[in-house]
Amino acid sequence: MAMAARMSVEQPLWSALTAYRVLTMGYALALYVHAYDAYTRPLGAGAYLAVLALWTLATVRRVSSAERCTPPFLAVELAVALTGILLTPVVDTQARIDAGGPTLPSIWTAGAVLGFAIKKGWRWAAGASLLVGAANVVAAGGFAQDTVHNVLLVCIASIAIGYVVEVARASERTLARALQIEAATRERERLARDIHDSVLQVLAMVQRRGAAIGGEAAELGRLAGEQEAALRTLVSSGVVPEVPAPRAAGSPSSPSSAASFAAAVPPPEEDGTCDVRALLSAYAGSRVSFAEPGAPVPLPAAAARELTAAVGAALDNVRRHARGPSGEEAQAWILLEDEPDAVVVTVRDDGPGIPPGRLEDAEAEGRMGVALSIRGRLRDLGGDAELVSVPGQGTEVELRVPKDDQHNQ
Repeated sequence: MAMAARMSVEQPLWSALTAYRVLTMGYALALYVHAYDAYTRPLGAGAYLAVLALWTLATVRRVSSAERCTPPFLAVELAVALTGILLTPVVDTQARIDAGGPTLPSIWTAGAVLGFAIKKGWRWAAGASLLVGAANVVAAGGFAQDTVHNVLLVCIASIAIGYVVEVARASERTLARALQIEAATRERERLARDIHDSVLQVLAMVQRRGAAIGGEAAELGRLAGEQEAALRTLVSSGVVPEVPAPRAAGSPSSPSSAASFAAAVPPPEEDGTCDVRALLSAYAGSRVSFAEPGAPVPLPAAAARELTAAVGAALDNVRRHARGPSGEEAQAWILLEDEPDAVVVTVRDDGPGIPPGRLEDAEAEGRMGVALSIRGRLRDLGGDAELVSVPGQGTEVELRVPKDDQHNQ
């Protein structure tokens, strides 16, 4: 799936931290230049800030992504910040410190703490904040009001960001798992459709024919019926066996084998499309009437085959469940329409119709012809299937496949 690549909300945070370090480094240099004459040892302060500037610029790429910003690097980053804080009383006057003057690294220090928050979460951010707070208290010579405010601000901000990052990571893991489950579910439904369209239908036919012939064939039919029931249970419970499932669907008048139907499928054109008329015409028979446009109805080959398989599933439901007034198999009609934005196929029969709630009961029992073989196929093509059934008046299934390339590729 296209979303297999890990989506991360962290990268914007690393980019923001990179910009923050550079901007606050410039701010610390500006403060130094502005108060140059106020320092007792301006050359010592300038030497530290030169190191800070070189470190910040040399490590820009290290802070630009989570992979390069390792915990040892963050430890060195924090050490640089702590050194600047503890060096402030040595190069600055006590009066300026008591008045709430900035430390040498100033607000650049918060970048080191935020790096721990983004990389390791709120607990590491809290630990780094405590170290910064302790260094500020030592540099100030006590718990000055401004010092406590600054320390609390950095601590709360870093813990909040660290917590948000942890929640975002948990959400990403949940989303990745949900995408995996969705992909697995779609694959399971695809396999279940193929099993329904081939293996289950063949087993059901063997069961009916064996019971009609009698003798040893009746025993074979009984075994086929048991296997059909077991396989339906597996499909409906979500555990799908790996069974070869060629595309197949027989007409109500004469169910065809998978091999014979596959042989009747024309190859795709050079542009990768198939004429839906040629595919659906294989279903025409004594009890199935097929009406088609006079011009070709092209669809991408994969979409055309899926649409044809859905029509086959609808006809199979007619063959298995619909009977006319005298007990004979119901008559079915296929109407193919080529609309400007979609290809529409309507399958109608003159059977007794479907009683209300029967589809839901069939799906609960594991008989998922409509749910998977019809609606599931159309959903995967970006289309839809609408079923209308009136008791005593037959059933009509309308299958619509959009011509939008993004659905049909």
